Amino acid sequence: MRPSKNGKAVLIALALATVLTGAGSCDVSSTPGAAEGSTGTGSNTGTGGGSGAGKASLDTLTVAAASSMSGYSREKFTHWISQGNGCDTRDVVLKRDGKNVKATADCKITAGAWHSPYDDKDLTDPQALDIDHMVPLAAAWRSGAGKWTDDQRKDFANDLTRPQLFAVSLQSNRSKGDQDPSTWKPPNHAFWCTYATDWVTVKAYYKLSVTQAEKTALADMLATC
Repeated sequence: MRPSKNGKAVLIALALATVLTGAGSCDVSSTPGAAEGSTGTGSNTGTGGGSGAGKASLDTLTVAAASSMSGYSREKFTHWISQGNGCDTRDVVLKRDGKNVKATADCKITAGAWHSPYDDKDLTDPQALDIDHMVPLAAAWRSGAGKWTDDQRKDFANDLTRPQLFAVSLQSNRSKGDQDPSTWKPPNHAFWCTYATDWVTVKAYYKLSVTQAEKTALADMLATC
């Protein structure tokens, strides 16, 4: 039985609708994973995840000669302040950076396991650790903190939000002292990418300057990302 002309028209219309619907669905899923790539916020773990951001921020930093150390003292950067529950800033960092950390009722850290990223050492004695300021207090003073208020310096010295405070071995912290990357870099080269990215992050947030030698050293470290 032959279909009528009206029947043919209906079949043609249905066929066209099917084609158009198929084309629309292809457009929606034509780039798998595109949405994740545009909105992802992966963290930098020293394998290159943050190198682009680090380099971009480095270029925004003001290059200037180091300021005078006249008037500097560590006491002008009040630390370690109380963080509640009997803990001070040092205690909080030790708890945050360690594993299986044990503490007394008044927050005295008695045991745990820590990894010092600067020299790639594993430690279990809390007394073998220092809390390092990524950008040392004296280095901050030389790059702008000398003009801050006491409260601003206190916030900087106890900053638990930016990548500014790290539990590291006594030896690596004492070796670093108040040096910037132009004269001291972590002996653990695998940590250079993260170290430089964190240094730039802190300086950018606090609007601290860098010397030309410091900027060059940071660029070299970021190149390892």
